[in-house]
Amino acid sequence: MRMERVAVGVTIVNLLLLAVIVAGGLRPAEIAWAGSPPEPAVAAQEAVPILRGRALEIVDEDGKVRSRLNVESDGEVVFRMADRNGTIRVKLGAGEGGSGLLLADEVTEPAVHIIARRTGTEARPATTSLTLRAGSRQHVIRP
Repeated sequence: MRMERVAVGVTIVNLLLLAVIVAGGLRPAEIAWAGSPPEPAVAAQEAVPILRGRALEIVDEDGKVRSRLNVESDGEVVFRMADRNGTIRVKLGAGEGGSGLLLADEVTEPAVHIIARRTGTEARPATTSLTLRAGSRQHVIRP
């Protein structure tokens, strides 16, 4: 039970850090990325008060999409992060029916799956739960 609490705590801290970074609360020079030196802070010539669009993509040096934030056709907002091969490893979604977080392992199987939903539907019967998977072992926590 202690490991599960640690895993949930680390996930929440990571999501909060991601939200601060995406919201622009940290400059690139303030973020310590492992393996690469921080970029020097560059003063913006003109700040745009609002950035609007239906999607935002972050690409690597080769132009490959590594992260995408978009509004799906059903109105749900989805944030995906991919590895260098383009395989989605993290997915965060929010819609009228609740929200969810999926963290995939090295073979792209869901290792951590968090769902926040009070009532299930026919299309999505699962309700609030935390599912941890390691190979064929699975542990589900429900309120």
